[in-house]
Amino acid sequence: MVDRLEIESSSCPPCEDDHAGRYPPSPACVEAPPIPTTIGGASFIRDNLVSMTTTGPRVTIAYCTQCQWLLRAGWMAQELLNTFGTDLGEVALVPGTGGIFHVAVDGRTVWDRKADGGFPDIVTLKQRVRDIVDPARDLGHADRK
Repeated sequence: MVDRLEIESSSCPPCEDDHAGRYPPSPACVEAPPIPTTIGGASFIRDNLVSMTTTGPRVTIAYCTQCQWLLRAGWMAQELLNTFGTDLGEVALVPGTGGIFHVAVDGRTVWDRKADGGFPDIVTLKQRVRDIVDPARDLGHADRK
């Protein structure tokens, strides 16, 4: 386990120059983003901690690669992330075969294409995920009848 953050060098990443005595540094050096470092599951950028939530529920979307359902699975993942944000710990896309399209929250089936007869509309999927993740959450227009 690493107990301290070490920055590899104080030189500029694009040119490896410390710019000592040269003013101003080249535009490429000024515009270069900081070098991210990962330690113990958290991502650090120089001395600033970028927190990562891994304690929330894990949503898995298993999709069939033979059927080319990656775009559908990705779109549904995006919709769930836009709706639930940091209340979800992870949304994972799981490639499979044989016509699979299965959505689960922490191992509990939310939607199965074969059992439920096709694909869910996004409102139904959000409602089912909400019922597990945060039953008190109001989904706005999705909950209005």
